[in-house]
Amino acid sequence: MQGIRRMRGGAQSQLMLGADGKLWVVKFKNNPQHLRVLANELIATKMAEAVGLTVPQSDVVEVSEWLVGNSPEMVVELGRGRRERCEAGLQFGSQFVGGLMPGQVVDYLPESQMDEVRNLAEFAGMLVVDKWTGNCNGRQAVYERKPRERKYRAVFIDQGFCFNAGEWTFPDLPLRGVFQRNQVYAKVTGWESFEPWLTRVEEFAAERLWKIAEQVPPEWYGGDLATIEQLMETMLARRSRVRELIGSFRESNREPFPHWGKVGRIVVPRSFEMLPDAGKFVM
Repeated sequence: MQGIRRMRGGAQSQLMLGADGKLWVVKFKNNPQHLRVLANELIATKMAEAVGLTVPQSDVVEVSEWLVGNSPEMVVELGRGRRERCEAGLQFGSQFVGGLMPGQVVDYLPESQMDEVRNLAEFAGMLVVDKWTGNCNGRQAVYERKPRERKYRAVFIDQGFCFNAGEWTFPDLPLRGVFQRNQVYAKVTGWESFEPWLTRVEEFAAERLWKIAEQVPPEWYGGDLATIEQLMETMLARRSRVRELIGSFRESNREPFPHWGKVGRIVVPRSFEMLPDAGKFVM
């Protein structure tokens, strides 16, 4: 891999060019947030991908001692003037949204453009995953569009604070793990608006979950297998609680779903209702 520059954000990730010729955003084990955020990123991103949501491709990447030693910009700022070199070894990598192609990627859209996001309905689906995983951060997304495309597509990034960051506990507060603007939830009219993602989470196979856990390097959680096994058992148990957790958000003072239960009806003109043979029409 080749280092390019440090990214914005609390984890102080590095933008790197991989041997595959693709750009990767790499989070290091000694990031200022917590070692476990690497495990969180891999597990939660793979979960979201498995239920059909738009997330970057993610993987375990290796950064060599030679590369760190020969890249002066590969340092972690620890505050109060302290800094240290990025730790070599296995790190978390997610493909950089937009890649090397000449398109446009932004991390903010004005309200006038949000309603035109091609996959706006997926914000409801991502809420399902964020509640399932106990994301204690606000929902993060970036928006990309390819050349000659008019509308953006949301890509859901930054799953590091799922499972309550490094704690692997679940306080389950109503306003955690949600997007900062209610606009993305305005078209939610009921439980059907969370499909197919809600059913996919509720029916998520245990075998599939364990396969995701097996991809996590043990060094990312201190090598304690019992700890990650407990996390996976908790995730299996939480599948049946997602509706309850979304319900708590629905009832919060955010009032995120103003159109819940307000499904539009087709109004039949009275003149048509009065036709004697109306029942014989085939539509």
